[in-house]
Amino acid sequence: MNFLHILKISALLACSLAIMGNSVNAAEQGCDAFVPPPDEFDWIQLNSGEWLKGELKALYNQQLEFDSDQLDDMSFDMEDIKRVRGHGIKGVRVQRADRLADGEEAEPVTLYGELAITKDKVIVTSSGARHEFDRSGLIAVVSAEGKELQHWSAKISIGLNYTRGNTNEDDFSTTVNLSRRTSATRFVFNYLANYSRTGGTDTVDNNRLNIYLDIFKTRKYFWRPVFGEYFRDPFQNIEGRYTAGTAIGYHFISNAKTEWDVTAGLAYQGTEFVSVLPGEDLNTSTPALSIGTLYDTNITKTVEFSILYAFNIVNEESGSYTHHSVTTLQTELTSWLDFDISFVWDRVQNPTASVDGSLPDSDDYWLTFSLGVDY
Repeated sequence: MNFLHILKISALLACSLAIMGNSVNAAEQGCDAFVPPPDEFDWIQLNSGEWLKGELKALYNQQLEFDSDQLDDMSFDMEDIKRVRGHGIKGVRVQRADRLADGEEAEPVTLYGELAITKDKVIVTSSGARHEFDRSGLIAVVSAEGKELQHWSAKISIGLNYTRGNTNEDDFSTTVNLSRRTSATRFVFNYLANYSRTGGTDTVDNNRLNIYLDIFKTRKYFWRPVFGEYFRDPFQNIEGRYTAGTAIGYHFISNAKTEWDVTAGLAYQGTEFVSVLPGEDLNTSTPALSIGTLYDTNITKTVEFSILYAFNIVNEESGSYTHHSVTTLQTELTSWLDFDISFVWDRVQNPTASVDGSLPDSDDYWLTFSLGVDY
């Protein structure tokens, strides 16, 4: 018996018991006539008619995250959800149907109140006032009752290789991804590190940290008021490189299966080198044009594919052109454990020579295999 069978059986049992506690007439009409009782649970109805009760954790990109005591955490495409009856106060962000004088979409609004979603409507009741919107305009839903952890998600991936014998080699890679989502904002913290030691000598040692904050202005456009990056790789003759800037972004695709964002902005970059040729500056700085894209899609229910590509155009002393790319194939082993295969490509168009005249390679590549724990 697979998970879907268990889900259907559990949902039917819950529905049948609820019907028995309501009325004979409801039982005759089936699950579709069932009205969830006023209790401490959120309720969702699938297109098949089955009802589930639990906790609505979040809704983003037409993907609803739901926690059931019996079935644990689950994720549903909104196209598979017929109705939602929320408990307590929700933060609901919706796109208004009206347009501005120039034909552009009006900015989305965020309302706080009791939530109900029907086949074609989103209904928010606040202080006795009832607000209705087209369901097609629904952007996001989060709890607004002080459950801060509901806004956060995290994943930590670790890869290890320990070899002894004719070759003594230690390889270590780690990735940390933290994000906080509300109905109108997104904060992201990413850390990537690779380390390798062969025969007692370090051969790889790089660290990269990225943070950014997005504010969603419409369903398509968002503003990134601040982003920052720290990068260190002594083998690339970079003791430390710091980048800070601001950008705007656009959602080319944003649905339950696929998300594709593109950002462009201006930044300031400062670099400290490990060493330089006599007479050259150990530190350099430059304005930068920063452009990036993130493409993420679910190939199957358990396999996810993503590409991150970001590049900066800087002055010649800082490398002229730098880019960072991560391609990842993620396979879900359990609800909390993933197996990841990632290919990382870093490039500096014009690397800076060290004090002995040696010139680092422009390109660095890594292929990593790791296990990831997510929350």
